[in-house]
Amino acid sequence: MLRTTLATTAVVASLLAPTAATAPAPAVAPVAPAAHARSSAGVGDVGRTGKGADGIPPLTDSRGRVLTLRGWNLADKSHRGDAALSAITEKHLRDMRAKGYNTARLLVFWDDLEPRPGQYSQAYLRKIERILDWAEKYDVKVVLDAHQDVFGPAFGSRGVPAWATRTDGLPFTPHPDDWFSEYFEPAVQRAFTHLYEDEDLQRAQARMWRVLAARFEGHPAVLGYDPINEPMGELREGEDLATAARRIERDQITPMHNRIADQIRAVDRDGWIFVEPTPIVGEGVPTGLGRIDDPKVVYAPHFYNSTMEAGGDYDPSARWIENYEAAVTQYPRQYKVPVVVGEWGPLNNSLPNMNRFYREAMASLGRYSSGWTGWEWCYGGGYCAVDGTGAFRANKELTAEPYAEAVAGTVRSASYDPAAGLYRLAYDAAGRRGSRVTELSLPPGDWRVTARGGALVLRKDRGRAWILAVPNARITVTATRD
Repeated sequence: MLRTTLATTAVVASLLAPTAATAPAPAVAPVAPAAHARSSAGVGDVGRTGKGADGIPPLTDSRGRVLTLRGWNLADKSHRGDAALSAITEKHLRDMRAKGYNTARLLVFWDDLEPRPGQYSQAYLRKIERILDWAEKYDVKVVLDAHQDVFGPAFGSRGVPAWATRTDGLPFTPHPDDWFSEYFEPAVQRAFTHLYEDEDLQRAQARMWRVLAARFEGHPAVLGYDPINEPMGELREGEDLATAARRIERDQITPMHNRIADQIRAVDRDGWIFVEPTPIVGEGVPTGLGRIDDPKVVYAPHFYNSTMEAGGDYDPSARWIENYEAAVTQYPRQYKVPVVVGEWGPLNNSLPNMNRFYREAMASLGRYSSGWTGWEWCYGGGYCAVDGTGAFRANKELTAEPYAEAVAGTVRSASYDPAAGLYRLAYDAAGRRGSRVTELSLPPGDWRVTARGGALVLRKDRGRAWILAVPNARITVTATRD
């Protein structure tokens, strides 16, 4: 989570010198907040269109159905050891699914999994498995995220174990009121360099992932793996932040993702690998990541704006969403991989322009991505999706829309008009060898679902609907709020 204060906003702005790498990306047309639409590819047709953006393929399941992920991060950063993950309960998964979300990005910590070199905590693995079992019970897909904030416990946070932290004696000064600025402390930056460059640490990190993937590769809830949250690195003298980020992504993070992918693939042939750039992409800077040599890669950037992360309001005139979209779609177009945004959501959701922000953000995400996981599913204030009673906090209800969780065929278009309460999906059904069942997710409320063109609604139950289609038929499905 790229959470900043006004001080960090100033730091980031000063480091993002106006070089060619940071020049604003070409803007796309703004979206009317009343409704949004997208079109996407499907089985056997990933090259025609992406999730509404040419050249970006969709995410698919083992049956070839086009997937859309909507969900939230599940995080417990406060508890360690015997109490690790205790703040995440079955209620989290049950409530998420009840409001229409089908995906969770579950934070796990290397320092809890491997507290001493080569000694993996079986108790911690069992705690992860318990959460995965709840996810399976409520049919929620899970991405396991090896999370780090400010590298790890050596700097008062979570992530990379202290025994894997090397600083060469460089200084570290805590910034308790502005923790993101701690990434720019010399000791933290050097620790990332050693993680990327030291062969024994490379092996340890990859081995940790092999242990995780070997344990959970057969679990029905596991969709894939996120090798490291918001990776950062060490700036060189004279580099602006954007130039440094692209170099670190190209020369250090890309090889790291490839090493970890190799170890995961040795024990799990099916899980998707969600690769992240540095969080600097949130400033509209295209990533420097290179090719990840694996057949099931998802590009998983985060969608944060430094002003809103500092508690400020959304400024539509700044065109941040448009510039972010233009920049963030370059990598998946080039390397033909799907996009799932791993984190997003502002700190203060009740400011005057936040209703517009959520509507425009949802429209943008729908144009190019296969889905998202917001920050975070918790019961309270700040970033929490819901309050202590389980009711949506201000404007968060705008993230709860009808959507097609899995489409058995080629999506021609999908649109939702929140004012009219009308969702429409048009797709060409798969042939006789493909799956024939399409699944819809519906937010809380009374919804009427109809299907035309050689399809019927098999069942509608508990916020979901299943549609059976004749092979190769041209189908239209509508969901209307009663």
